[in-house]
Amino acid sequence: MSKNWMLVIVAAVFEVGWVAGLKHADSVLEWALTAVAILVSFGVLVYSGKRLPTSTVYAVFVGLGTAGTVISEMVVFGEPFSWAKIGLIALLLVGIIGLKLVTHEHDDHPRKEGEAA
Repeated sequence: MSKNWMLVIVAAVFEVGWVAGLKHADSVLEWALTAVAILVSFGVLVYSGKRLPTSTVYAVFVGLGTAGTVISEMVVFGEPFSWAKIGLIALLLVGIIGLKLVTHEHDDHPRKEGEAA
């Protein structure tokens, strides 16, 4: 797995953090950490999107963020466990892995303005 795909995973982890923060933050510090997580998440996502196919990067980012958010809500925040949710997350992850496997990576150099992909 390339560095750029690892960064998409990092962005998704920060997405899970800021989504949880939006729901559960109660103090100024928690809101500040939520804001930092948003900035890091989207900053890393944009960086990766310039080096990988943007549509696939975004789909993987959102899918991993969704799966991570649902799982963290159940494990950390006491959301009721549901086999249906687990099955649907597994299906989502199969789609994400499939997208990743069929996507050809660009070289590690970002495209310049006006340059074809």
